[in-house]
Amino acid sequence: MGYSLDESVGHLLRRAHQRHAALFQDRGAVGGLTSTQFATLLKLAELGQATQNALGRAVALDPATTQGVVARLRDRGLLKTARDPLDRRTVVLSLAPEGEAILAEAVRQGRRANELLLKPLTEAQRNTLINLLRRLLD
Repeated sequence: MGYSLDESVGHLLRRAHQRHAALFQDRGAVGGLTSTQFATLLKLAELGQATQNALGRAVALDPATTQGVVARLRDRGLLKTARDPLDRRTVVLSLAPEGEAILAEAVRQGRRANELLLKPLTEAQRNTLINLLRRLLD
């Protein structure tokens, strides 16, 4: 056959992602956040505020997924919405205080998951892995 699942990049990335997700959820989902919701809150915290479209692009989500994630976070009171004063049709998102609190705990758990997943690697290997993954996404 000439193709080994154990040498497949896609398979190995999926398994590494599953392991990271399990480590992240190990102590229970912080505030009931999924990894996609965590990424969305984290990116919004970095940006300060963003439109739904800009936020979705920044997190690399398709528009339909972004709409669902934003709706769930908004309905839980983790996001604030406001109209753009320059274009009243545009909704601008920002973190609500509850979102900031849940995000702070989720960041601690995310750091812990990263640390545990990367534990077998040296610092140089960790940096190489991150740089190689970034190159694959460029």
